[in-house]
Amino acid sequence: MLTQMIIRKLFNLRNANKRNNLKLSQRCFSSHLPELTKNRYSVKRGNYAVLTEDHKQFFIDLLGSTRVITNPDECLSYNVDWIKNVRGYSTCILKPKTTEEVSNILAFCNDNRIAVCPQGGNTGLVGGSVPVFDEVVLSTSLMNKIYSINDTSGVLVCQSGCILENIDNALEEHGLMAPLDLGAKGSCHIGGNVSTNAGGLRLLRYGNLHGSVLGLEVVKADGEVIDLLSTLKKDNTGFHLKHLFIGSEGTLGIVTKVALQCPPKPRAVNLAFLGLQSFEHILRTLKRAKQELAEILSSCEMIDASTLDVCTDNLKLKSPLSQYPFYMLIETHGSNNEHDQEKLNKFLEDAIAEEYILDGTTTNEINKMKHIWDLRERITEGYTKDGYVFKYDVSLPIEKFYSIVPAMREKLANEDTVRISGYGHLGDGNIHFQVSAREFSQQLLKKIEPYVYEYTSDLRGSISAEHGIGFRKPKYIHYSKSSGSIKIMKQLKTMFDPYGILNPYKVLP
Repeated sequence: MLTQMIIRKLFNLRNANKRNNLKLSQRCFSSHLPELTKNRYSVKRGNYAVLTEDHKQFFIDLLGSTRVITNPDECLSYNVDWIKNVRGYSTCILKPKTTEEVSNILAFCNDNRIAVCPQGGNTGLVGGSVPVFDEVVLSTSLMNKIYSINDTSGVLVCQSGCILENIDNALEEHGLMAPLDLGAKGSCHIGGNVSTNAGGLRLLRYGNLHGSVLGLEVVKADGEVIDLLSTLKKDNTGFHLKHLFIGSEGTLGIVTKVALQCPPKPRAVNLAFLGLQSFEHILRTLKRAKQELAEILSSCEMIDASTLDVCTDNLKLKSPLSQYPFYMLIETHGSNNEHDQEKLNKFLEDAIAEEYILDGTTTNEINKMKHIWDLRERITEGYTKDGYVFKYDVSLPIEKFYSIVPAMREKLANEDTVRISGYGHLGDGNIHFQVSAREFSQQLLKKIEPYVYEYTSDLRGSISAEHGIGFRKPKYIHYSKSSGSIKIMKQLKTMFDPYGILNPYKVLP
């Protein structure tokens, strides 16, 4: 019982910290706004209707005046992404509470050719959740009901606007946990997670949402409600249509309800923070961790020295280790703390004896684990203090996981940058790679893109590992998908959304 209380306190502390960090960022968003997306990226507006007072009156009659936001100051936060990469100029934010209201909104917008931008917690990093022009924003923030939690099957059913942290807190009372964990947990919505196929810190252990989502309810562009809300682990009847909407970023339909398979909450959590000399030693440590920690290994993260500096220098966080070229975080989830500690200690002893690891610290104490995870989870926040961040999320073969960083440092050797570094989910090959500069520069952008995607393609990697395609990557999707695949995706888009009103300018070129 005591161990369970300690773990519960740890998760609550970490979640509160994530929520507070993101809210702080959101409060500061209005300063130094980015230029309009249409100007920065030279985008042409689609042939959509311009919103009229009659249109707005329809929305007010449907939702009531308090759930239709038209005040420019209040609209601003819905028009800008939190890392200030993109900005639209929507003048109408809609806040439905039910599937029926979403259906009526989309049917009306489809009939009147009004473009719609679905938006959850607006924590995305590729511009997928904010308008490019003046699209109506459909916010799911009030669609936040949890309908059921089944203790036996571990299945939760909820509306798409439920905040991931709130889901996790509700599951905790049933001895369960959400199958994904993100730095934006205190603000992101489960519908947005599903729509971008979010991965997070523990995909190595619990898999991605294609495996965890059992069923969905989705509203098509014409207002038709598609009921795919199965709660069965095995439902092998015909096409698995739910998978079309997982990762489609609101371009085929708007997710309104989710049925989620949730694992038991671990009774024992242990964390190691390690210092290493080279990426080769990181690979050896990863291989050994998979072999020796096996069933209890929940997370394996890598951070290079320059990335850690954004937390220690920019955010004034303290590292428990001295300076090393590379760092790893290895976390275990299990049911017997004595057993898990013994396995973790034996693994570390062997790795240190073979000089893979130079230094390290292990802990299962609440505050120490929270502090170490801060060094990983607050990296994006720390980067924003450098200036402008060119941020990339790609999958590469494990052996080449870090190779993109030195390659980009060489290519940008003569450019005015603050830092070039990488970190990420080593266990599943997903590296987060950044170039920070004092301000946005078209010259620097052209040096980075499309090179970063050409490099990824040459290694047969993916140009998007977990953040989606959004607005920033559609013209580069061909680096990861064949022309035949893109053709089929366009045909599906036309079938589900013939007038293209759902999240235009996103995902597909």
